[in-house]
Amino acid sequence: MPIRIPNNLPARATLESEGVMVMSEATAARQDIRPLHIGLLNLMPKKIITETQIARLVGATPLQVELTLVKVGSHVAKNTSQDHMLAFYEEFADIRDRKFDGFITTGAPIELLDFTDVNYWDELCEVFDWTQTNVHSTLNICWGAQAALHHFHGVPKHDLPEKAFGVFRHDNLNPSSPFLRGFSDDFSIPVSRHTEIRRADLPKDHGLEVLMESEEAGLCFINDPKHRQLYMFNHLEYDSHSLAEEYWRDIKAGKKIDPPANYFPDDNPQNPPINHWRSSAHLLFGNWINELYQTVPYDRDDIGAKISRD
Repeated sequence: MPIRIPNNLPARATLESEGVMVMSEATAARQDIRPLHIGLLNLMPKKIITETQIARLVGATPLQVELTLVKVGSHVAKNTSQDHMLAFYEEFADIRDRKFDGFITTGAPIELLDFTDVNYWDELCEVFDWTQTNVHSTLNICWGAQAALHHFHGVPKHDLPEKAFGVFRHDNLNPSSPFLRGFSDDFSIPVSRHTEIRRADLPKDHGLEVLMESEEAGLCFINDPKHRQLYMFNHLEYDSHSLAEEYWRDIKAGKKIDPPANYFPDDNPQNPPINHWRSSAHLLFGNWINELYQTVPYDRDDIGAKISRD
């Protein structure tokens, strides 16, 4: 089954050109199937790029998926037109009475700020608490993952002496996890962040399970069964050229930055990069969606249960 997105969402043309099956709203309405409803809280500045990256991975599943784009009401997007935001996004306040099978929270380029200095921090905490009663499983990415882990467990983030930037080898720490089915013992993942989460800061008695880790880049992926949260600190969703675009953007701005490690062939930024992580990205998102399908209540009204915070 394909992904269901608005007919005129810019991502649609890109996905169709790549062979991703995209369903019209009219066709979806005619099928007697209970689709998976997944919300995307998009905190990234270039929202159309992120929409496309996530929709590409969510749309690769054989299940019918309906994707809802969500924004926080306490922040105005500056890098995406207001026409686009008004046409395709719903404010969190307007969807908080709905229930979702899955929810995704993206990163944001604000990781050097203290959490409480982020102008929408209070609303984001409301979103995290809301997922405990209205969402079956939440996948948090990069800064979104750091923020959620801090909210639920008080885990701090630490500034890095220099940006972790490149494609790094990661280890599969639990091949029997439903989220790691089919993963090799090691694999490559893009990393782009100025901060890190340290294993020593993880509470020992909170049931947190580290699933992926890199000797060079540190913690990558954590499962939090108690809160039905997944924390992915790196960027499997990135396009082939995402790191290159970040690199050339910083060079153009006069910033001192080395080329992303293990990314450009021969470490030459003039060479087109080779994508070594695409299959892992599809596998992770496919595993997550399959686990949603296998475990979520059929009646969406039964999703969510009150969970006490530690």
